Amino acid sequence: MKNIVETAADAGTFKILLKAAQEAGLVDTLSGDGPFTVFAPTDEAFSKLPEGTIEALLKDKERLTEILTYHVIQEKVMANDVVTLSKAKTANGKELSIDAKDKVLVDDAQVIKTDIDCTNGVIHVIDTVLLPD
Repeated sequence: MKNIVETAADAGTFKILLKAAQEAGLVDTLSGDGPFTVFAPTDEAFSKLPEGTIEALLKDKERLTEILTYHVIQEKVMANDVVTLSKAKTANGKELSIDAKDKVLVDDAQVIKTDIDCTNGVIHVIDTVLLPD
């Protein structure tokens, strides 16, 4: 079993997320002990952002870090636990809303794959990049 960063790299669908984590200086953290829960937007999710957004974020380390840490919970929360929550505190201090009535939504993002187990936590794949206010 691999850590969150290695697992995401092996998947091949998180290239933009990993590049962003590298730019924000978060790769070492997400490779560390954890435990972490990462709501990981795919490259396809990043492609939904308005044109030029990704490039602008990669140049704005503070905002990039704020956005990326909004995708991380500093504990391991498996899918069967996520569905019992209505909100969760993220690594940036803000709260995500969770709605698991019909499908699992984290803010406006739908969870499309769950429980990718890693040595230092878990990845849940989402279809939209989460943008904290």
